[in-house]
Amino acid sequence: MTLTASPSVETLTELNIVDLLDSAGLLRLRGTPLSHLFRPAARRFARTAHEFDTRVGEHGLAQGSAWLMSRMTAGIATSGLEHVPPQGPVIILANHPGMTDTVALFTSLASRPDLRVIASDRPFLRALPNVARQLIFLPDEESGRMAVIRTAARHLQEGGALLTFPAGEIEPDPATFGPQRAAASLQTWSSSYTLFARLAPRTQFVPALVSHVISPDAQRHPLTLLRRTPRNKEKLAAALQVALPRYRNRVAKVTFGKSLNAGSDGAQALGASIAAQMRCLIFADESGPWSLAQNPMHA
Repeated sequence: MTLTASPSVETLTELNIVDLLDSAGLLRLRGTPLSHLFRPAARRFARTAHEFDTRVGEHGLAQGSAWLMSRMTAGIATSGLEHVPPQGPVIILANHPGMTDTVALFTSLASRPDLRVIASDRPFLRALPNVARQLIFLPDEESGRMAVIRTAARHLQEGGALLTFPAGEIEPDPATFGPQRAAASLQTWSSSYTLFARLAPRTQFVPALVSHVISPDAQRHPLTLLRRTPRNKEKLAAALQVALPRYRNRVAKVTFGKSLNAGSDGAQALGASIAAQMRCLIFADESGPWSLAQNPMHA
């Protein structure tokens, strides 16, 4: 693997400061002396992100992500990996509770080094060149989205693995906000992924549920009272979870459902089957056969 030079810690720090200000509803302070209050926390995470990107360049996405999980969580537990085909075209359809959900999936999918990910086009991701090489950036403008579909379809036609988040935005963590809220978010899922059943007919579709990545304690931090709406309170709590090590005591859980294909029933039936499996995963008993790894690759 060719290593691309990682960005400077200073560049990542500045991007982090903007994200923290935005989460706190204080973006108007950008560039003012008060914004420097956020610099220590922003720099700590910038150093971690810099090391993460370097490790991805040296060892690959899965191993780099395992290292980051060891820094940001108490471990990762996976179930259902036998449902992920070891080769051939496959789409992983995951919920998106935020925080370490993506790196938990990257770590779990080590058997697919050909994994590419459809991701929102954000400055911080662009600033991680080794990670960005495996991302297919989804622009905010509708006009650029057909190019994304063509790129993803070509990857599948060549037998590759693809990860996408059909909600297109942050969803409730079922372990923190309850299964009812998590299941309700499935109604927001885009069915555009079913296009790939026609563009790459051999593709398998595997639903994946990520949970236990959002800290309930961070959600109750007094600073969240600064925000008025539940969505903004949750956004600020997530920023606090990144900034404060005491909120990194969660063991992330990833569960993969059974693989499906469109078959003769078509795209609509495929979408309904995926949604039904996701609901089952959300409401399933959490005492399943987890394969637990505490602090993977703690180095």
